[in-house]
Amino acid sequence: MNPALRIRGLSKTFVLHNQGGAELPVLHGVDLDVHAGECVALDGPSGAGKSTLLKCIYANYRASGGAIVVNDGARDIDMAAASARELIALRRDTLGYVSQFLRTIPRVSALDIVAGPLLEAGGGEAETARHARREAEQLLLRLRIPIRLWSVPPATFSGGEQQRINIARGLIRAKPVLLLDEPTASLDAANRTTVMAMINEARAAGAAIIGIFHDQRVRDAVATRVVDMAPFQRAQAAAPTEA
Repeated sequence: MNPALRIRGLSKTFVLHNQGGAELPVLHGVDLDVHAGECVALDGPSGAGKSTLLKCIYANYRASGGAIVVNDGARDIDMAAASARELIALRRDTLGYVSQFLRTIPRVSALDIVAGPLLEAGGGEAETARHARREAEQLLLRLRIPIRLWSVPPATFSGGEQQRINIARGLIRAKPVLLLDEPTASLDAANRTTVMAMINEARAAGAAIIGIFHDQRVRDAVATRVVDMAPFQRAQAAAPTEA
C-alpha cells in the first residue's frame, strides 16, 4: 500500500536576516512514510524540530529542500512545491492540522467555528448547514463545552476550552492525513481521555496521523510507532562574526 504521506530528503534552514543573514539549520535529511491507520509520534527534546516538521508538512513553513508528497485522492502533490491553489484544496479536503492554540475569529461563535470545515465542504446549502451544526453540537457535548458557551466567540475562553474547540474543529471532518501538535497539552484528565479516544477513532477510520505528544501516557495510548528526531538534526552553522 502506498503511504498517505511520503517525505524524502526534507531539510529546513531558517535565515536570520536581523542577525547578518546567519543560518539556523533545524532539519536535515528527513525520510518518513506514514500509512493510513498509523499514528506516528515524533520524539525528541524541545528544539528537536518536531513542530517545524509539522509546519513544513502543512506548508506553513516552506521546506528548504526535499519533497513532502500527499495524495489528494487523484494524484500525488508535493507540498514543498505546491501552488497556493493546490495548498488551499489540500488543506480543505485532505490535510488536517490541530495546533496547540486556537486562532480566534472575532464575532464568530464557538459552534460556527467548529462547524466551519463541514460548512465549507457543503457549499452553504441549508441542509448541509443544519447537518454541520448538529455534528458540531455533538462534538462540543462530547468535549464538555457548556451549552451556554456555544453561541459565544471563544476569545475569552480558558486555554483548555480553546484547545477543545480547536480539536473539535480539526476532527469534525475526516481527512486522510492528520497533523497533531500537542492536542492534549492544556486538558484535564477527563478531556484528555476523550481526546485520546477521538484520535484512536480517527486512526481506526483510516487516517494517517503524525503528532507530537509530550505526555507519555497519551503517546502510549495513541501511537502505533515512535520516530526519533535526532537523526534529522545537524550541527548549527556558526553565526557570522563582525569584522
